[in-house]
Amino acid sequence: MSVDELRPPAQLRNFFLATAILALCFSKPLYDLMRFAAKNDLYSYIPLIPMISLYLVWLQKKHLPRISEPARIPAALFLAGGLATIAGCWLAIRFNDLANEDYLAVSIFAFILFFAGACCLFLGKEMLRAIAFPVGLLVFMIPFPEFVRHGLETFLQYSSAAVANGLFKLSGMPVYQDGLMFRLPGFNLQVAPECSGIRSSLVLFITSLLAGHLFLRKPWNRIMLALAVIPLALLRNGFRIFVIGQLCVHVGPEMINSPIHHHGGPLFFILSLMPLFLLLIFLRKSERVIKKTPPQTSKI
Repeated sequence: MSVDELRPPAQLRNFFLATAILALCFSKPLYDLMRFAAKNDLYSYIPLIPMISLYLVWLQKKHLPRISEPARIPAALFLAGGLATIAGCWLAIRFNDLANEDYLAVSIFAFILFFAGACCLFLGKEMLRAIAFPVGLLVFMIPFPEFVRHGLETFLQYSSAAVANGLFKLSGMPVYQDGLMFRLPGFNLQVAPECSGIRSSLVLFITSLLAGHLFLRKPWNRIMLALAVIPLALLRNGFRIFVIGQLCVHVGPEMINSPIHHHGGPLFFILSLMPLFLLLIFLRKSERVIKKTPPQTSKI
């Protein structure tokens, strides 16, 4: 085998060069993102996202198509979107004070758009189609803008409180719900923003996307698995509020400061993983049954 055969194609070398230049241009926002993720529990998963994307590409390295003609129109759209995002970020910083989350959200969004444009330009249509999921997964590197995070927290708070209220009533415990406040026998319990479960819900959603991509073939089954995260997240968080309330009433109010409240998140997360994986197994078996079913023939 000659040296020329071992050398990567020119388009691939250009892609790596463009990615390196892009990372250098965005080195400040990327560095700020890593520091922010290291200090923020909600976004502690962000450093893992690029590694997961690279691993997914590596898994299918033997089946990747050859680099083909560039997808010029998608590349132009992505690059134009990146430029517009950068321009909008510059104007926002010039005329308004951006919160740190908003600055990182806009900057990393622009970086992802430029990177997607580079993929379209240098890797081509066929390669881009093959690695669409790993590239798309990079969107989870983007922190939520402040108003989006607040809206999600509020939705999860009130929805989880409604689930917890139903569980309290099913258990027969006297309860009066006033918004996010539960008036229980001898104890009042409030659902704070920190109790919204937004981090575990987001990690559960990413897990469902990965599981669907790796183990399911049908797009509808993948969508079904991802959508199942919403009721599972609400049930998990409502059940957690219910358990803490029961402990505070039957054991003592000091249980509000117990490890199950402050450090019990992983336990309840594992509990929500179990039905998700059961659904995954069911969907996977249904695909196998359909595949093994012989085609029906009709006689005239």
